[in-house]
Amino acid sequence: MAEGEAGLVPRAVFFRLFPSIALPMFLAAIDQTIVATALPAIAADLGNVEHVSWVVVAYLMATTIAAPIYGRLGDAYGRRSMLLGALGVFLTGSICCAMAPSVEALAAARLLQGFGGGGLMTLSQALVGETVPPRQRGRFQGYLATVFLCSSTMGPLLGGLLAQHFGWRSVFLVNLPLVGLAALLALRLAKPTAPGGRLGAVLDMPGVVIFAMAAPCVLLGLDALRQPTSAHLVAAAILLPAGALLVWLLLKWEARAAAPLLPIAFIRRPEIWRADAMALCHGATLISLVSFLPFYLQVVRGVSPAESGLILLPLTGGIAIGSVITGQIMSRTGVTMMLSGIGMTLLAAGLFLLAIMLPNIPTHWLPLWFGLLSPLLGTVMPVVQITVQSAAGRTQLGAASSSVQLSRSLGAASGAAITGTLLFAAAAAFAGQGGLAAVVTLLESGSAGAASMSESAAALARLDLGIAFRVVLGVIGLYAATSALLAWSNPQRRVV
Repeated sequence: MAEGEAGLVPRAVFFRLFPSIALPMFLAAIDQTIVATALPAIAADLGNVEHVSWVVVAYLMATTIAAPIYGRLGDAYGRRSMLLGALGVFLTGSICCAMAPSVEALAAARLLQGFGGGGLMTLSQALVGETVPPRQRGRFQGYLATVFLCSSTMGPLLGGLLAQHFGWRSVFLVNLPLVGLAALLALRLAKPTAPGGRLGAVLDMPGVVIFAMAAPCVLLGLDALRQPTSAHLVAAAILLPAGALLVWLLLKWEARAAAPLLPIAFIRRPEIWRADAMALCHGATLISLVSFLPFYLQVVRGVSPAESGLILLPLTGGIAIGSVITGQIMSRTGVTMMLSGIGMTLLAAGLFLLAIMLPNIPTHWLPLWFGLLSPLLGTVMPVVQITVQSAAGRTQLGAASSSVQLSRSLGAASGAAITGTLLFAAAAAFAGQGGLAAVVTLLESGSAGAASMSESAAALARLDLGIAFRVVLGVIGLYAATSALLAWSNPQRRVV
């Protein structure tokens, strides 16, 4: 616990700390998804529809690159000060986004905004470890996980409402008063002493440059794999080897750097790399479910987009409930990895069972399945954060938190790419050469594509896709099973 707070009861700590870190986390997380439903309005106003996806991709790349940088700077210069700096960068980026005259300018502004957002996520997590004793952190991490999930879920809905009633620029202008409130709340945090030092001595600049080149290559290469056209496959064939080479160079450099951006010796510890790998598998599981279940519901089951959103509501809500319950149990018992081991084992078994039984489950029963399985997915992130922060100690809290965020981002990107590629491959295998065109039409156009083909052809394509989605559910179950194995084998079983 930070100096001067030893006498605070948990309730006092909560009301002093949680609002100060929850709002920055909310801002960073909601801006990952709030733009999605505003993209049509942006394209209609600014043109260049073929480049509009960069508005989303630029933010995600920037948050990934920013995470370890802010983690290292927070460890050296103080996390409260860096949180205020990240809020300033986020605010500047939001203003630039609202004033952007073109899609290219908007994408550049989103890079700036994302660089602030990545700091908000990393520093919010690290501030919990700085201020709260290890045994009590589980409660806070569970609440933070809930904030992250709820804000990510609210993003598309809020973005659509703002774009429809106030124009797409309001999606960014709404951040201005919220950033001001977040800064006022952050000033309430204690200002601990920090070692400081010259920037060149604190931050590994060559490592930053290599990492800033490697991350886009890997993320864009994985994203290209999700769209198996010849142009995208060529892009993946270029980007992924280049990214692998840059990652190898980064690891070689970081192993001998005086102040490494990625502390390799720390990450190699068995409790750390297993926890980070759990975060990677969790990201792959979550993003695969959230990304591909709507396709299944709309294309195979024939429900509307609004109905699919309602059916999936128990999924995100259940994860939030699971995170809160996990945090409470950790705070009261000190048990950590056993919770994730049990949760992810049951989740893997449930996903395998769902893959087998899916054709026989009525659509109106699916929300119950999602509501039962999703709290199990909430057993991972609070445990991972607590494990890594406890092992790091106060001096490396930023690096520890950033390693978790980086792992989750890479897991989300790789999981979506692998799952998307396998979905297309399985659909092509089951459909055969004759039915492949119909399957592709359904995947790209949904119900509109089904209306353009005969009823028998559409029914057969839906059947083939239904089988392919069952394969995908089994693959997602493997992600969960891998996370369970990592939890059971992690040597750090408790927090004191």
